[in-house]
Amino acid sequence: MNDRDLQTFGILKQKIVERMLQSYPGINPSISEWKGQEIVDFQEELLQKVNARISEKWFYMHMKAANGGLPRIDILNILSRYAGYANWDDFRFKHAANSTRLHSLKHTNRYFYFVPVAALILSGLFFLLFKLLNTKEYRFTFYDADTGNAITNSLIKVSMLRDNESPVSYLCGPDGSFDVKTSRASLRFVVEAPCYHTDTIIRLLDKFNPRESVTLRPDNYALMIQYFSASRVTDWQKRRDQLNRIISDNAMIYQVYGKETLGVELYNKGEFINKLTLPSASLQGIEIFDTRYEAGKISLIRFRQKEVKP
Repeated sequence: MNDRDLQTFGILKQKIVERMLQSYPGINPSISEWKGQEIVDFQEELLQKVNARISEKWFYMHMKAANGGLPRIDILNILSRYAGYANWDDFRFKHAANSTRLHSLKHTNRYFYFVPVAALILSGLFFLLFKLLNTKEYRFTFYDADTGNAITNSLIKVSMLRDNESPVSYLCGPDGSFDVKTSRASLRFVVEAPCYHTDTIIRLLDKFNPRESVTLRPDNYALMIQYFSASRVTDWQKRRDQLNRIISDNAMIYQVYGKETLGVELYNKGEFINKLTLPSASLQGIEIFDTRYEAGKISLIRFRQKEVKP
């Protein structure tokens, strides 16, 4: 007796139920739940169909018990004949073969499920490995397009642009550079710096040269204003005339205060020119954050006055 024979005996019980349902359509389809009249009906069926008889005790021991042993071969032959087979060997041969094929099919199905999943996992691992090996760190340094000098100690903001994603922002260090790690072949970003024109940079990356140089065009009008605020000029009327020519009459001019608690003060053109041209001990130079233009004149200025050191 082995596990396969017990499994085949379980199939034989199902076949017995199917044969009983032909004569007793209302019988319980689960043989382990037969009792009383159902067992008597089965005994009568065996007597009529195969001229054999089993006791009720035997039925409870082998047909109802989940862990009952395999019956004697003569009983197995009787039950097999009732189910429509020549004997137990005939039944076992036909159904054990089917069971083997079913087991093989299940094993094959598992194989066909496993192979694609394994291939998918391996592909993912190779992709991650490829990304890691191809990810490099690049350093971008910004230079003045006129002087060729590095733009240092300036508030340079870089907004990295990616398809279908929000921009990722970086602030350059005091040396005028920033670092970024990527596996991409190219990068696209917007650069904003005080006294320089905002520009969109598109750069094809060279994996063998991780240091990239980018030139920015000076905003000459903004530089002029910043220079005026910090220099000693005796001809105030000339300075006022120059500022009047480069600033639009309707310009919006904002002064930003503080670092921890922010505040904003709005100037019109005349007030701003007065601030830059009237002698004042408090005017020690300003920092231009942003300038915008319309029709060749400055239409917007955002600035902060440098702190006066005692």
